[in-house]
Amino acid sequence: MLTRQGWMVVWGGLGLLAAGRLVGIGELYVFGAAALLLVVVAAIYVYLTRLDLEVDRRAYPARVYAGHTSRVEIRLRNLRQAASPTLRLRDPVSGTEGAELLVPPLERRATAAVTYRLPTERRGLHRIGPLQISMGDPFGLVNSTTIGADQIEVTVFPRIDDILPVPFTLGHDPLAGKLQPHALGRGGDDFYALRPYVVGDDLRHIHWPSTARHDELLVRQQEQPWQGRTTVMLDVRRATHDPDSLEVAVSAAASVVAANSDRNDLVRLVTTDGSDSGFALGRVHLESMLEHLAVVNASSSASLRAMLELLQRDAGGALVIIVANVAGDELNAITRMGRRYGSLTVVHITGIPHRDPRSANGYGPDGRRSNGGRPQQLAIDTPVVVVNEASPFDVSWNQFMRSRQKRRAARSGG
Repeated sequence: MLTRQGWMVVWGGLGLLAAGRLVGIGELYVFGAAALLLVVVAAIYVYLTRLDLEVDRRAYPARVYAGHTSRVEIRLRNLRQAASPTLRLRDPVSGTEGAELLVPPLERRATAAVTYRLPTERRGLHRIGPLQISMGDPFGLVNSTTIGADQIEVTVFPRIDDILPVPFTLGHDPLAGKLQPHALGRGGDDFYALRPYVVGDDLRHIHWPSTARHDELLVRQQEQPWQGRTTVMLDVRRATHDPDSLEVAVSAAASVVAANSDRNDLVRLVTTDGSDSGFALGRVHLESMLEHLAVVNASSSASLRAMLELLQRDAGGALVIIVANVAGDELNAITRMGRRYGSLTVVHITGIPHRDPRSANGYGPDGRRSNGGRPQQLAIDTPVVVVNEASPFDVSWNQFMRSRQKRRAARSGG
């Protein structure tokens, strides 16, 4: 197709032909015809120049935490017998103007690699592509575009703060450890079960008869480790959130589920828009919850009351409720949930000012929140963690958890 310069040459050539006819000057005919002929020659050149490229485009990594680096790498290999022309690549990226790159001519069988960085300041799902490869004539009059690669997606997880996990709730959760393997019988002092061998296990614990039967190394597990249960509820009602408080709340929920998943807890994530992950453990379950948090938005149909009723029916273990700008009566209703659970922690986000993610935002280069700011002092008996401009989430949370641990230690020591 004609470029902007090509259309200018066409209209200029037609204008010269018209002017030559009006004033009767033969040279104008020659110049006009030459301009039109140049466009025709350029179109023939582009038509006859067929691209034969091997294109490989990948995102590294395809799942990244907010604030961390992710890039797209495009590798091109020229399979033509002759050198390729100069190529222009355009890769659309959702939420941005996309990336435009130039690739110099490639000799036969030559390979070139180009990269560009993705915007990862905010969580979300970035759609990349389809990749457009354009070539033109040396004069830039005619351009041809083909699709080199299909659309791909990159998930930017919410920012994760370095926080303490929710403490175990011993004696309050009859379902804790439910997903642990059942005992196979106790053949020794503390023998509990068999599990696959992992690097670092003591070779003396290998159960050779079972290894021979199953054709893989199996290790005696001497005791059943305790496994906690943690439910995290995120309030996403549009009436209580602005864009900035929602981002803080989502980051807080992601931090809690990550901290307790790293401890191998059974973790469940629910949101007031009706989403429920169910209890599970492991990296796959954690990434599933983080993927949901990456795209969750404020909802006008979300209901706090309906979710609290659901949590009352399915009680047990530790409960973390994350809300923003709630009224006093709602906060009182939330705190009463502690009667049904082994422990309750309420994160209340208030007074979060707007922050530009491209400016200094209090996060370090590793993507974790710095410990600047002084946390607000909380009443010693309240289960509410207050988060605001003066009290960042990680600082307030860690202070609260340390205070709770000290109180438990003092009661047990007394």
